[in-house]
Amino acid sequence: MLDVHRLRVFRSVVASGSIGAAAANLGYTPSAVSQHVSALQRETGLKLLARHGRGIRPTAAGHALAAQADGVLERLGEAESMVADLRAGRTGSLSIAYFASVGSAWLPDVVRTLTVEFPGVRLDLELSEHIPDKTEDRADLQVAVGQTGFDPGSGFTAHHLLDDPYLVVLPRSHPFAGRAEIELAELQDERWVDNDFARGWCRRNLLEACTAAGFSPTFHVEAHDYPTAVAFVEAGIGMTVLPELGTVQLPPGTIAVPVVRPTPVRSIYAVLQDAVAHTPPAIAALEAMRRVAVASRAAVVAA
Repeated sequence: MLDVHRLRVFRSVVASGSIGAAAANLGYTPSAVSQHVSALQRETGLKLLARHGRGIRPTAAGHALAAQADGVLERLGEAESMVADLRAGRTGSLSIAYFASVGSAWLPDVVRTLTVEFPGVRLDLELSEHIPDKTEDRADLQVAVGQTGFDPGSGFTAHHLLDDPYLVVLPRSHPFAGRAEIELAELQDERWVDNDFARGWCRRNLLEACTAAGFSPTFHVEAHDYPTAVAFVEAGIGMTVLPELGTVQLPPGTIAVPVVRPTPVRSIYAVLQDAVAHTPPAIAALEAMRRVAVASRAAVVAA
């Protein structure tokens, strides 16, 4: 392996025409330049410079190596520039996974922040309702739902964003609609509308709360998302229980009431891969996630 630094010094000698001029250009002593050139000759086993009058000039081998060094140093410079861009977040990519109910609510603000601050970074967005088992299949940053204090696995760190309590969405004509809160057990005999396509932690969390309240709900209608379930409620088909963030924009014919004793709560995390946690785009993405989480909570409170 050739020493790149010695190549740079040798190329400067060839371009400058003398050891002394190269030393002045590089800020070295002539002795240090001579030592680098001698070491390069030993590495290559070639005589690279020859005396010419009171000066020196490259040998044929020296001319050939200097020509090759130009290309090597140019490509190395490009690589160093790319590394600097990656460190500063001016290029590269960042993958973000998210679940459906925060996609339209959170991702636009996060993506806008990243595209303004890091226009050269490609964003790979993926809808995912669960964290993949294989670490190589995971995104750099994933918004995920889990139990309080859940372990994201080796190589990843979970950053808590917010706790999201569940509410029941009812038609405004429902006898419970004027209540400040409703005990979960009081909903046992209601017509339940499901709202979770994934059958994941959110649904399991609700079912465990119902079990704690002493019953198992019977779902009369299966909907695959919050807006559809809420539309069924407005049509008078039944009622649905869903996280508070899903109730920010309810249709006029419905109302959301807090559920108590017990109150199901889902915890939302940003799971960040440790390998990219130090990069500017990842740092900015996490901060943007925190901002939109706070804004979402404020919007719910205001509503």
